[in-house]
Amino acid sequence: MTSKLLLIEDDSLLASTLMETLTVEGQCVDRIDDGGTALTRLSIDHDYDLILLDLNLPNQSGLDVLAALRSRDRRTPVLILTARAAIEDRVKGLDLGADDYLAKPFALDELEARVRALLRRRQNGQNEPLVLGSLRFDRQRQHFTVDGVALSLPPREYRLLACLIRFAGEPVDKARLLEEAFAGESIGDNAIEVYVHRLRRRLAGANVGLRTVRGIGYLLEAQ
Repeated sequence: MTSKLLLIEDDSLLASTLMETLTVEGQCVDRIDDGGTALTRLSIDHDYDLILLDLNLPNQSGLDVLAALRSRDRRTPVLILTARAAIEDRVKGLDLGADDYLAKPFALDELEARVRALLRRRQNGQNEPLVLGSLRFDRQRQHFTVDGVALSLPPREYRLLACLIRFAGEPVDKARLLEEAFAGESIGDNAIEVYVHRLRRRLAGANVGLRTVRGIGYLLEAQ
């Protein structure tokens, strides 16, 4: 089934490549090249299955566009496209409700895979909570519970667990976890291990395991 995608990207060459790639994949793609026009379009047209959003846009930033979208639409998945160095912006985007990100430059096959995954999640109920064992993540309210009891987490641990549960059952590489949890802060080499250890203690009794995958990263799975 053909999906309707909106690409918000001001780089003409990149936009042309992405539109060609996604069209070959069978998608219908509209393109907007500035943030102001995107805000106007999204205020009147909500009929998109996925939005690919560059953060560095003229007139209005991608973060402004995302915030305005999420103020009235929690369902449409958003894939952020942004410069590799803009770690803090990527984390802000995820905190504002983006579903995933790709750092430029990226491989087209990775883009295709991320698009397919987000479209599958939308078809399966994008707003449905993520549940693993007795751990539940309410994506609309942005909070965790264990057996119905709120799980209070400091910001870094919250971001770390939110990333892990989005990819539950799959190993998440250490670099991605560092970016999302620490937003580019200067930290020690063993910081991620410290926070993973803290999460393991907090998740005791939740019927989930946080496993180290040697040479890759960490995997959150049901037990």
